Amino acid sequence: MLLPGLLLLLLLLLAGTRWLWGQWKLWNLHLPPLAPGFLHFLQPNLPIYLLGLTQKLGPIYRIRLGLQDVVVLNSNRTIEEALIQKWVDFAGRPPTLSGEMDLDLSLGDYSLMWKAHKKLSRSALVLGMRDSMEPLVEQLTQEFCDRMRAQAGTPVAIHKEFSLLTCSIISCLTFGDKDSTLVHTIHDCVQDLLKAWNHWSIQILDIIPLLRFLPNPGLWKLKQFQESRDHIVKQQLERHKDSLVAGQWKDMIDYMLQGVEKQRDGKDTEQLQERHVHMSVVDFFIGGTETTATTLSWTVAFLLHHPEIQKRLQEELDLKLGPSSQLLYKNRMQLPLLMATISEVLRLRPVVPLALPHRATRASSISGYDIPKDTIIIPNIQGANLDEMVWELPSKFWPERFLEPGKNPRMPSFGCGARVCLGEPLARLELFVVLARLLQAFTLLPPADGTLPSLQPQPYSGINLPIPPFQVRLQPRNQAPQDQGEKSLTG
Repeated sequence: MLLPGLLLLLLLLLAGTRWLWGQWKLWNLHLPPLAPGFLHFLQPNLPIYLLGLTQKLGPIYRIRLGLQDVVVLNSNRTIEEALIQKWVDFAGRPPTLSGEMDLDLSLGDYSLMWKAHKKLSRSALVLGMRDSMEPLVEQLTQEFCDRMRAQAGTPVAIHKEFSLLTCSIISCLTFGDKDSTLVHTIHDCVQDLLKAWNHWSIQILDIIPLLRFLPNPGLWKLKQFQESRDHIVKQQLERHKDSLVAGQWKDMIDYMLQGVEKQRDGKDTEQLQERHVHMSVVDFFIGGTETTATTLSWTVAFLLHHPEIQKRLQEELDLKLGPSSQLLYKNRMQLPLLMATISEVLRLRPVVPLALPHRATRASSISGYDIPKDTIIIPNIQGANLDEMVWELPSKFWPERFLEPGKNPRMPSFGCGARVCLGEPLARLELFVVLARLLQAFTLLPPADGTLPSLQPQPYSGINLPIPPFQVRLQPRNQAPQDQGEKSLTG
């Protein structure tokens, strides 16, 4: 018992010394105001709590995270100044648990290697899958609706169904495979990882980083799930390398592997490796499945509470679409209420309400306050989306607010600047296609007992905004009249 006690005392002394040194360096700076207290991050609905602090402190302030202060941005203005106007100053990331900051797109620090990595991954998604992405999403959504039709009238745990659908889409785009066994394996792996990552024993390491040097069963479990994840990805990489044909690709792994090989033959100074492809695949699944599924689930929950808006959406779809018409994303503004509803859900329930933390890569300023180098910046996306100085009736579900062009500011729901979400184009496509086809085929009803889902997020301490479990009945709609079958949304 003596040795662990001495070790803990040493860690506390080192941490205290580091804190005193940091305070001395900040003595003459004009810093954002500091919120009193140490337990802010234990609040169950943290983004709303942080927004509440703006009443006394303004839209930018500091709070204590363990032994360090972090700066919180709670308005569109401060977020845009930091992440768009001064993006070079705030494009960094703080150190991660794994330490593989040169490999991870979401958590990796800003560098020339990171830029090359992101460029390759984005090209694979936007260019490599450009011609096949929309048809694939449409096909898998139709198969999803067929499965739901087989359960017509029966209460369905819709979030899990959406989660499996988005996992199928990412699996097809990344692996070229929609085998149900593989999809379920990946889905379970992603769920295990998110659950482990959101556990308090992991989240507390952000508050007291020195605890990572002590035994932590939660951290061991997380690493076990990461090893399982890596095993799945390595198997797929080997399969793709065995069948790779130069100049041809059927999915994003093929595209990225060829991009890495082509780069080796060139004169690029930043040489990407196969391990970068590996981590891109991880990011696609971790960042591209549960997030979109959660937004879809929140939309269904809001529409169950607002059947009048659901009815208007269906009328809009009936007017523009026949039961077998083609649905093209490029013509999405022909469905203005659907697009407004998606925007309103993203405003009220951004799936990552507190954006991943940024790090100041050099000394800078925000709203006239000094921001020292290496300061951690946390954009409060949900807080900015509920700012009553910007939004009329900010807490109300009111899609019509987005039907008046030019009246609403840009929302940072997918992040912005250099760190904007890589999968935003795919996520927006999925939201549009899935909701259009779902509402075209079904009327969303509560279970027979009339129970409506809660619209309050579950308490959480992780990254994603969880939705309370709920069930919905999908009642097939009557076939549209024959003359509507000639209409389509094809331009």
